[in-house]
Amino acid sequence: MWRYVAKRLIMMVFVVLGVAVLIFTIMYFTPGDPAQIILGASATDEQIFALRENMGLNQPFLVQLLTFLKNTFLHLDFGTSYITRGSVSVELFSRMPRTLTLAIACMVISTIIGIPLGVIAATHQDKWQDRVSIALSLIGVSIPGFWLALMLILVFSVKLGWLPAYGIGGVKYYILPCIANSIAPIAINARQTRSSMLDVIRSDYVTTALAKGVSQKKVIYTHALPNALIPIITVIGGNLAGALGGTVIIESIFSIPGIGLYLTNAIGSRDYPVVRGSVVVLAIAFSLIMLIVDLVYAFVDPRIKAQYAGGKR
Repeated sequence: MWRYVAKRLIMMVFVVLGVAVLIFTIMYFTPGDPAQIILGASATDEQIFALRENMGLNQPFLVQLLTFLKNTFLHLDFGTSYITRGSVSVELFSRMPRTLTLAIACMVISTIIGIPLGVIAATHQDKWQDRVSIALSLIGVSIPGFWLALMLILVFSVKLGWLPAYGIGGVKYYILPCIANSIAPIAINARQTRSSMLDVIRSDYVTTALAKGVSQKKVIYTHALPNALIPIITVIGGNLAGALGGTVIIESIFSIPGIGLYLTNAIGSRDYPVVRGSVVVLAIAFSLIMLIVDLVYAFVDPRIKAQYAGGKR
């Protein structure tokens, strides 16, 4: 098991390293001079040249890339923001809890609501419960998150005045962002759960258990659902990763000071160190989520755990 974890961690290092190289290359060849951005339009050519020399921007591409990789992975230093002149690392780590809170809350909501919807649809196939669940899933997948967020603000903040439209504070500040960022994952979970459950409840052991007089509820939740969890767990992990990515839009709409808003503002102002640092941090988070998903497989399915244990020998 530990051998498998070590192998996945090594693979994760290469993935994050590849993302770091890619985002640095994109930012390097993006039109615009960071020195010009910092000094403004009134700066002279001499001032711009001096600042570029001081920042190391006049060095060759490979030298700048290696410097970036060394500072990022050896010193956890993402550089200094061009706009605020503050440490990008400090700002990212201070904002990370808000982004993680929003993403995890969305994952929990989508799991609690989506899985029961899928189970109900599967156990009532071709009945009105199934049709309603499928219709809700199609609507949930089709609604753009940003549009839903704006409609929620318009109704519950502007019209009714029940919930705050922006900022951060208590739990009530997270309600609208979580709803806006959870609708699509709820629909995806419901569809995947329905599909997995339909495959499982047609199995011989389910039919045998029902024939022996075991209650349908016990068969569904004790025997069928655990065996249908593997693809569902994959979707849940993908939803958590997607929720982290979705915070880029949701945090911008609701003005939540997390990594998403930090990244969006940095893109608009061409603050390259912030963009690079944010993308690398999100890549690390995505990779860790996928690793956790793979490890959860082993606790859900003993066959997978046996394979991990077998690989150790």
